Amino acid sequence: MLSDSGSSASPGTIPVTLTVNGQERRLRVAPWTTLLDLLREELDLTGTKKGCDHGQCGACTVIVDGKRINSCLALAVQKDGARVTTIEGLSSGSLHPVQAAFLEHDAFQCGYCTPGQIMSAVALIEEGRARSRDEIREHMSGNICRCGAYANIVDAVEDVLKGKSSSRSSSVREAAE
Repeated sequence: MLSDSGSSASPGTIPVTLTVNGQERRLRVAPWTTLLDLLREELDLTGTKKGCDHGQCGACTVIVDGKRINSCLALAVQKDGARVTTIEGLSSGSLHPVQAAFLEHDAFQCGYCTPGQIMSAVALIEEGRARSRDEIREHMSGNICRCGAYANIVDAVEDVLKGKSSSRSSSVREAAE
């Protein structure tokens, strides 16, 4: 159970402060609450998807302190004091270049995995770890697309890496501030 810090606390809850998409949030969290459940159920940030709930599909990928994680595997209390960026906080006014590239390359079909794919791609680019199509595929391998849009996803990420995306906006670090 979660409650705003101004409410009376439920027994057994723990205070947690997170900066989510640039906004500080003070909550009381049951020790077993995952970061995914906190984001979706308490903060109403439903762009982060609950897929497998076992860390195997990547639909719940968010960026925490500059690193991508599967939010279904992280307890919210473990992230006390962290900066969290979700798909909702990625852009401010205009699309992030990765979002624009996904649109340009039709890098989604049903769209369920898209937020996790985008968040993983943004972090991958920020990490500077992928310089080739093979490296993009390797570092994105934790994000599953059941529709099979992998070729278009790689095209989109590659275009952003090469600076070809038509939309320019701030980096994840700036968006989170």
